[in-house]
Order: sequence, then structure tokens, then C-alpha cells
Amino acid sequence: MTPITEVEGRRVSLSNLDKVLYPATGTTKGEVLHYYAATVGSVILPHLADRPVSFLRYPDGPGGQLFFTKNPPPGTPAWVETTPVPRSEDQGARQVVVRDLASLMWAANLVVEFHTPQWRTGAPGVADRMVFDLDPGSPATVVECCAVALWLRERLADDGLAAYGKTSGSKGLHLLVPLEPTPSGEVSAYAKRLAMEAEEALPALALHRMKRALRPGKVFVDFSQNSASKTTATPYTLRARPEPTVSAPVTWDEITGCREAGALVFRAGDMAARLDLHGDLLAPLNDPEQARPLPA
Repeated sequence: MTPITEVEGRRVSLSNLDKVLYPATGTTKGEVLHYYAATVGSVILPHLADRPVSFLRYPDGPGGQLFFTKNPPPGTPAWVETTPVPRSEDQGARQVVVRDLASLMWAANLVVEFHTPQWRTGAPGVADRMVFDLDPGSPATVVECCAVALWLRERLADDGLAAYGKTSGSKGLHLLVPLEPTPSGEVSAYAKRLAMEAEEALPALALHRMKRALRPGKVFVDFSQNSASKTTATPYTLRARPEPTVSAPVTWDEITGCREAGALVFRAGDMAARLDLHGDLLAPLNDPEQARPLPA
């Protein structure tokens, strides 16, 4: 029988708690649920609460079938909030909004990565943050990503914008910038311009085009995730990788001091201590007082 637990007055079914999802570390589904409930619940929810969520599901672990879904999964409880979203192919489309701990635990029980856009419900296509996804092409690693991130930080500061970093949870780095609400198209155009400037300033390191033949040894500065239709891994989400790695916020001191590929790899078990030490390093993204206008 599937266990039923009560979370903030909601009845949530939790299944297969002893199932090993990450064989490399022996991490079970029960431990994954505990991670979301007890370790990061209070810090991930502000990054999820007002954004439609897309799920990358991996119910049998990262070595099993992976599939991406935007529509509410079959069997979604009536109490889970959904919101209308614009899609050219589906005028009646809706997506889940994870606004509370009960919804978070229901979603986590599906075994998912959480992905969110740069805009909030109620204002589709109007971004309140900008993202740069720094993706290294082998043999480049996160070390080279950090070098590009430092250049972008200074360039953004020249325009009065503050950047905050997190790992992708895979091999790269994400930079996030709080903005006053701005149409996504304008944010995308500005981000592309800075990606091109980065390539010009750092020709041996940075690349603004995705063409694979150009990628080896360089960092692709992916600005495309600022498109209203795109999403980025939500801060603190676990990733469908061989180990339970986290898309984890990092300090600028950590970025500056990064000297080896494994220096910025954080797993579920690392996060309680990091939160005790730093709190939510990305809290400014949810503070309207920190938002700045996009330069003209």
C-alpha cells in the first residue's frame, strides 16, 4: 500500500521510499524526499512559487527513462495549483505552480528536476530576471566557466546590474540577474549582445554560437534561455546525473578561487551545511528592491 502522509493539511501519496535512485551513492527516493522537505524546502519554494514549472522526470533514476513534461501529469490532485501559459500550439495550456510544501512534496514524489522560466505567473513573457548559462565544451570545465563569469560580472556591473551565480548541477555555471519587469525579447537581445562582447573580449575562452565544431575548449555563453518559451534549472533542484548533484548557489569568492573541475560540485548531502553557512545566496533575486532596469 502506498504510504499517505499529511503535509500542511494536504494528503500526499509517497511511493517506493526505499527505491535506490542514485546507485553511485545509494541515495534512495526517501532520501530525495527528505532533501526537499527538510533541507531545501524553505529556500527552493520562493524560486518556484510564482512560476509555471516544467518537469524533467526520471522515475527510475538517471540511468532510466528521462522525459520532459510541461503539462500537469495525469493524476495531478485538484488542490495542486495550475496556471494558464501561452503556447502557440495549445491555446488552453496550463502548467503546475509549486507554491507550498505540499505541492513540492507531491512533485518530488514524481522524481523530477524542476525547471522554471524567467517570468512569473500573471505576466507571461515579462522577465524579472536574466540568465546566462555557461556551458563548457571539453576539455574546458567549470574552471573556464568561472573565468567567463568574472568577465560578465564586471560587464554587467558597468551597466548597473548585479549578478549571482549557481552551478548548473552538471558541468557548467549559471549567472542570474534581478531585473525590473522587462519584455523577454528585450532581455534576450541584451543578453545576446553581452555574449557577443564576451566572445570578442575573450576569444580563446568564450563563444556566443552553439555550433558544435566551435565548442571544444571554449565556454558557450547561452543567452537563449531568456526566451519566454525557455526554462532553466531552478535553484536547489537535484539533477538527473549519476550522483545527486544540486544546482547550487555559489559565492563570488568560490567562483574566483575555482581552480579544478570538481571544485564547484555540490551534492544533496552538502546543502544543509552550506545553507547554515550562507543562507540563500540567491535571495536577492526575489527581492524587488534589488531589481534594476535593463539598460537602453
